[in-house]
Amino acid sequence: MQSRIRLIGTFALLTVLGFGLRPASALVVTDPATTAKNIIIAVLKSQMVETLTEQARRVRRMGRRLSAFAELGRYLVPDTPRWRAYRFQDVSLYATFYEDALNLGDPDGTAYLGIVRTRASAERELSTLRAESASAADALAAQLATLDLADSTMMLGTDQNGRLRSQGKLEMRAIDALERDVTNPSLTQGTAAVLDKLSAAVLIETGQKQSRLEFLTAILEQLAVDNKRARDSDAAAMNMQLGRLRLGAECRTGCAGFLSGAAGALRTWRQP
Repeated sequence: MQSRIRLIGTFALLTVLGFGLRPASALVVTDPATTAKNIIIAVLKSQMVETLTEQARRVRRMGRRLSAFAELGRYLVPDTPRWRAYRFQDVSLYATFYEDALNLGDPDGTAYLGIVRTRASAERELSTLRAESASAADALAAQLATLDLADSTMMLGTDQNGRLRSQGKLEMRAIDALERDVTNPSLTQGTAAVLDKLSAAVLIETGQKQSRLEFLTAILEQLAVDNKRARDSDAAAMNMQLGRLRLGAECRTGCAGFLSGAAGALRTWRQP
């Protein structure tokens, strides 16, 4: 009986050991959904690797300097116009301070006031004239306003010209340095250096556009003052013609000389 029980136990142990020693592949369970998912992920990773590899090739091609294919010295601009100071162009004895203002700026207008004729105060004369003839006082005030506008425009233009001239010299040095960097034949500079040079060029271009607008604004102010002076002259001439006609209409007898030639003068009058 004991030997039989021992035999059954041995058979059971061998059976368990036999199942434990079977190959692992016999116990693998496959999932079609997981397998498809893994295949899709592998394909996407492969495409990403190919895309990044192509981007790296393109960046390397972009980073290659133009000097590897052409001589950059031929792109240099010879004999570019340089900013120059007024005192080195002309020997001046009486306008030295104003020339310094044209070179460096004059925010207070001191240099400009030092070379122009001083205008006398006209407040008392205007008060006296206004009591007698308001129209004459207004005409004189308009002429004084034209002088004030001319002075203000000249002061601002002088200061603006000096500031742009002094800043232009610094900008000229920056352009020279950028030109040397751009035409540098070294092959060690990468894409980042090229992009920095492009950014510097755009910054210099923006500054030059701003300077150009400031110059155009100064010219526009000068033209506005000139147009006002021409308009005042035309208005004064027209007022004299109208006054002549008005006086001739009021004095019909004994004042024929006032009207003679007035019609022809009005027909042939042209703006100067």
